[in-house]
Amino acid sequence: MKITYVARKVTLRDNFKERVEKRLQKLEKIFSDSAEATVVVTLEKNRQTVEITIKDNSMVYRAESTMSEMNDALDKVIDILQRQLRKHKTRLSKRLRSASIDELLPVAEEVEEEELALVRKKQIPLNPISTTEAILQMEMTGHKFYMFLNCDTDEINVVYARDDGAYGLLEPSVN
Repeated sequence: MKITYVARKVTLRDNFKERVEKRLQKLEKIFSDSAEATVVVTLEKNRQTVEITIKDNSMVYRAESTMSEMNDALDKVIDILQRQLRKHKTRLSKRLRSASIDELLPVAEEVEEEELALVRKKQIPLNPISTTEAILQMEMTGHKFYMFLNCDTDEINVVYARDDGAYGLLEPSVN
């Protein structure tokens, strides 16, 4: 697994990087050799945020935690990732190479198998509008995201509200 580090307003020490690599090493067996992990560490007002995103083929796993200590936040993020992997172990079982997921991930608590249930289906009209108009529509409806037909690209896009108060735009791409 290739690991990329991004430090924002903080300098990462080698012992933290070694700790990340040691903790992610337990998860390496689940992912292919082409998997990429991005570790983002941010320091804001004595609060340290650790965010890990793992991309492997079409699967993306992401976890984030903010605590007063960087190592505590890292431990919490790894726990969240392990829970996500346990929850999706049926999907991952196809991708396992030599070991079972139960052997790779310690079971701290039993995670009930949840049935993914579609509870609502909604059709929306796709009139071409700009990204700015889509953000306004999203705010007016009170939703956290809004799908629209982008008048500039003639593609379906999604705008979404980020936790930091800014907005994001999802655009389709072919891998």
